[in-house]
Amino acid sequence: MLSPRPPPVPRLRIACLAQTTPSRCHPRCGPPGPATVGRCGVRHVTTALFSGPSAASGPRAAPLRHLQLRGKKTTVVKLDELPQGLIVPPPSETPASPVEQDDEPQYPTVVLQARRNMQKFDNCVLLTRVGGFYELYLEHADEYGPLLNLKVSQKKTSAGPVSMAGFPFFQLDRFLKILVQDLNRHVAIAEEFPNDAAAKIRSGGLMHDRRVARIVTPGTLIDENFMDPYANNYVMAVHLPEKPELSDHDVSRQAGQQAINTPDPANDAPTRIGLAWLDLSTGYFFTQPATLASLGSVLSRVSPREVVLDKALESAEDQGIASILQEESYLVTYSPPGEFRSLDDWQPMLEGKIPAKEAKTFTEEEVDAGSLLLHYVGDRLQGLSMKLQPPVRHVNMEVMNIDKNTMRSLEIKETVRDGTFKGSLLYAIRRTVTKSGARLLNQWLSFPSTSLKVINARLDLVERFIQDEELRDAIIVLLRRSHDSQRLVQKFAFNRGDADDLLALASTIKSTEDIVALLEASIASQAKETPPEDVAAEQEEEGEDPLTTLLSRISLKQPLKLAHSIRSAIDEENLVQQHQLEDSQAGELLSLAQEIVSSEATEEDGTILPKSRLSSPSSTPSQKPTRKKPPSLRDHYSDETELFIMQPRASRLLTTLHKQLSSLKSQKEDLCLSLRKDLNLPSLTLKWTPQLGHICHVKGRDSLSSPSDTTTPTIRTLSTSRSTRSFHHPAWSSLGDSLSQTRLAIRAEESRVFASLRQAVIMNLVKLRRNAAVLDELDVLTSFASLAQEKNLVRPVLNTSTTTIIIGGRHPTVESGLQEQGRTFTKNDLFLSSSPSPSPSPSTPHDQNPPSPHGRIWLITGPNMAGKSTFLRQSALITILSQTGSFVPATFASLGLTDAIFSRLGSSDNLYHAQSTFMVEMLETASILRQATPRSFVIMDEIGRGTTPQDGTAVAFASLHHLVRTNKCRGLFATHFHDIADLVEEHRLKVEDGGQDGAVEMYCTDVEEDGNGGFVYVHKLRKGVNKESHALKVARLAGLPDKAVQVAREVLGRNGL
Repeated sequence: MLSPRPPPVPRLRIACLAQTTPSRCHPRCGPPGPATVGRCGVRHVTTALFSGPSAASGPRAAPLRHLQLRGKKTTVVKLDELPQGLIVPPPSETPASPVEQDDEPQYPTVVLQARRNMQKFDNCVLLTRVGGFYELYLEHADEYGPLLNLKVSQKKTSAGPVSMAGFPFFQLDRFLKILVQDLNRHVAIAEEFPNDAAAKIRSGGLMHDRRVARIVTPGTLIDENFMDPYANNYVMAVHLPEKPELSDHDVSRQAGQQAINTPDPANDAPTRIGLAWLDLSTGYFFTQPATLASLGSVLSRVSPREVVLDKALESAEDQGIASILQEESYLVTYSPPGEFRSLDDWQPMLEGKIPAKEAKTFTEEEVDAGSLLLHYVGDRLQGLSMKLQPPVRHVNMEVMNIDKNTMRSLEIKETVRDGTFKGSLLYAIRRTVTKSGARLLNQWLSFPSTSLKVINARLDLVERFIQDEELRDAIIVLLRRSHDSQRLVQKFAFNRGDADDLLALASTIKSTEDIVALLEASIASQAKETPPEDVAAEQEEEGEDPLTTLLSRISLKQPLKLAHSIRSAIDEENLVQQHQLEDSQAGELLSLAQEIVSSEATEEDGTILPKSRLSSPSSTPSQKPTRKKPPSLRDHYSDETELFIMQPRASRLLTTLHKQLSSLKSQKEDLCLSLRKDLNLPSLTLKWTPQLGHICHVKGRDSLSSPSDTTTPTIRTLSTSRSTRSFHHPAWSSLGDSLSQTRLAIRAEESRVFASLRQAVIMNLVKLRRNAAVLDELDVLTSFASLAQEKNLVRPVLNTSTTTIIIGGRHPTVESGLQEQGRTFTKNDLFLSSSPSPSPSPSTPHDQNPPSPHGRIWLITGPNMAGKSTFLRQSALITILSQTGSFVPATFASLGLTDAIFSRLGSSDNLYHAQSTFMVEMLETASILRQATPRSFVIMDEIGRGTTPQDGTAVAFASLHHLVRTNKCRGLFATHFHDIADLVEEHRLKVEDGGQDGAVEMYCTDVEEDGNGGFVYVHKLRKGVNKESHALKVARLAGLPDKAVQVAREVLGRNGL
C-alpha cells in the first residue's frame, strides 16, 4: 500500500509588471502600451503573486520590495525563504492586478540590466562588465563599435537580434582613451556586484547586479593611464547671474547688435560671473570672480578639459557664453545646480576647513560656481568619497594677466601654426625631471607672479643652485627617484591606491628625507664659511636664507613613520611575482584571442588586438610563433603559487596565521607521504580544484590499482579516466579545509592591514601634499638653474618702477631654432620708461649704458622679414620669464613689475562668427585699449593693415595716441604705415617734445644691398624711421614669378615710389 502524498510546499511565483508610463526604449520595442511583462520600458516592480493559506493576512505587514527585472526565466522559490505578512504597495504606486508571467519573448537578463542603465544615464556610453569583458549593447554597439574598431555581432534572442561588441577587461584604459579623450564622450562603467542570499531572492535568483559605479568624463579623470602626466586635468564650472527682464526696445536693439556680431555700446557694464575649477587627480581647487569679457583669457590659461554650465542655460536665448566656449571648441556639459548653497556645504569634500577670515572674501558668484562644480563632480563619481584641497582664490594670488590672444600669439604653450608643443616657450625652457614639476612649471608660466617677494625668493634659489652645482645635481638625482606624489596621495583620498602606490609613496618620502639632509648640510656649510657679522647683515638686508624658508615647509616626522610601516608591511618580492602572474594571465587571454582571430577573423579584425601579440606578417600559417605557454588559471590559484603581498611581521595575527599555515603545510606533506605508503600509490598528490574541492589525485598505473569505494569505505571516487583517478579522503578533506580557512584568514588580515595603511596615508594627507609641493618647486627651480647655465641666461633685476631695460635681449625659442641650423641670433636692446632713466647697474658694461631720457613706447618701422615681430615677442617673453622666477636671455635686464601683457600680432579671421580679418583686429585692439593700465606692457604689430592705407593709418595712429595719452603704458608699436611717424611729430608725441605726452621714440630695422641685386637683412635696431618696406625683395624670396615682380616694379615706378 502506498503512503499518502505529502502536502505541497507553498511556493511563490514572481511576476514582473511594467508601468504604463512612457519611457525611452529601443527603437525595436515600439511605442509604450498597456502593462506587459519583461519589456524594456519596465521602470518599477509593482506586485507579486503567491499562493498558500493565510499568507495575505497577519499583524506584521511587510513592505513591497522592488524586484530586479529578470529576463525570460520564471524563478520559483520556497515561501518560507521570504519575509511573511501582508504585502502593501508603496503609496506612490497604484497596485496592479496580479498576473502570471506569460511566455512573451524578452531580452536576456544582462541586456535588460544594460538597457536600464542606458535609460538612466542617457547621455553616456555604457560599458557593462560581464565576466572578463566589457560589453556594449544595442544602439551603443552599433554606433561606437566601428569607432573603437570592434567587431559588432548580433546575438539571437527570443525578442529579436541584439547588437553587441566587447573587449577584455584589461584593455579598459585603451578604449576609455578613445571614447573620453579622443571622442569627448561621457562613459558610464557598470560593474558586477555579487548578490547575497537576500538579494538573490529579491532579484529572482540573479548572481550579479550590474550597476554604474562611475561616470568617466574628460574633466573628471582620476588615475587613468592615458592622462597627460605633464598637464593638470581641470574641470571648470561657470556661473552666470540671472538677467533682469528687458523691454521690447532693449530686445530689438540687442538683436540688431547680435546680427552683426558686435558689442552693444549701450551695455558697457561688465557681466560679473563666478568661476571654479578643480583637478580630481591632484585635489587642486580654485575659484575666481571674473567678467564675461575676461572669460576667454582665463580659459586659455587654465585650459580646462570640460566646462560645466547650469542646466537652465541649455535652452537660454542669450548664447554669449556659448559663443565664447565654441570659439575654442571647449567641451560643454550642462548640469543641475544640486543642493549645495554655501561654503559649509563644501566641507565634507575638503581635507581641511576654510579659514573664517578667508571665507568672507568669496563672492556669491564664486560660491554658486563652486557649488555647481562640486555637485557635478559628486554625481560623476557616483558616491565615491573624495578629499579636495581647500579652495584657493586666484584674486589673492597676485598674478600677471595674460589674455587668450597673447597666450596664442606669443606661443607660450603651443605654436600658432600647428598647435604643437614643440616650438613653444614651454618646450624651450622645460628641464624638469618629475611629472608634477612639469605641471607646476606650466602653472607658473600661465600665471606669472606680480609679488616682488615671491619672484625674488625664486630667483635667489635659482642663483643658489647655479653657484652650487654639486648640490643641484644631487637634488635632481633624488627627484628622479621620487614619484608623482600629488596624484598618488589623491588616489588614496579616493580609496583607490594599491600596494604599488604605497611603495611609490614610501620611496618618495625617502627621497624627501635625503633632499632635506642635503639642504641642511648646504646651509650648515655656508654658515661656516660666512663670518657671523656678515650673516647678520645679510639677514637684515635680504631676510632669511631661502633654503631655510623652503625647509621650514617640509614635515617629515609622521611621513617617515608611515614610510617605515609601509616598508615593514609589504612584501616587495611577492608583489613583483604577483604582477608577473597577472601579466601571464593577460597573456593567456590574448593568446586565446589570437588563436580565434587567426582561425576565424579577417585581417582587419586582427587590429583589435595589441600589435605586439600578433604574428609577424612574414610568418606563414605553418610557422606558428614560438611562445612560452603561460600558466593556466588553475596553476595561478594553486597552493604552490599562492602569494601574499603582506609580510608575516606586518601584524601579530599575520605572524600567528603564517606559523599556522606553515605547520599545516608540513602536515600536508606528511599526510601525502603517509597516504602514498598506506595506499601503495607512489603518484598520489593532494590537490584542490574549484569543482571537486580537496581531492587525492593519482595517474598512470596507480589509477588502475586505486582503492575502490567498497574496499575502503572512507574513500569516495569522484572521477576517473584512462590514466587518472580522483577521490576524496577524509583526512585530506579535513586538513584541506583547515588550510583554506587559514589562507582566508590571512587574506582578511592582509586586507585589514592594507586598509590601516591607507588610513594612515589619509591621516597624513596634508603633510604629504605640502612636502610634494616643495619637491615640485625644487624641481622647477633646479631646472631653471640648469637652463640658465645651458642657455647663458642672466638674473633679471625686478623693481616696482615702470621701467624696462633689456640689454642684449634674445628670443628664447627663435635662438634655439637658429642654433640648430648653425646660425646666430642678433641681440637687441630695449629702454622704456615713464620717467628719467635710473643709473645703470654696476654690472652693465660702460659702453652699454642706456641713453637718457627714453620713452614709454617705441614706434618701430622697417622692411618685412627684418625681425620687427621677433623683437616685439622677445621683449614680452623676457618679461614673462622674469616674473615666473626664471633667469632671462639677455646680457642685462632691469624690469619694473608688469600687471598684464597684451599683444595684437598676426592676422586671422573668424568666419564662424562672421568676423573679417579687420574686424578681428579691431576687436582685439579695442580690448587692449580698454584694459591696459600704466603698469601694463603692450605690443602691437601692423594695426590697420586689413583696410585701405588711409583708413589703416588713421586707425593705427589713433591706437598709438590712446596708448600714449590714456593708457600711459609701456609698449612696442610696429607698423608699415610710415605716415604715422609724421603724425607723431605733428601731435608732439616724441620724447624730444617733452611733457607728459612726449613718450614715443622711433626705431627701425634695415636692409643692406651690395649693388648687384644682393641684399642682407639688418636685424639690429637703430634710431630713426625706415620708410622702405622692401616688399618686392620678400616677394622674390618667396618665389613670385619674375614677370609678376617686374609688373610690381613698374607700378611702383609710375607712382614715384
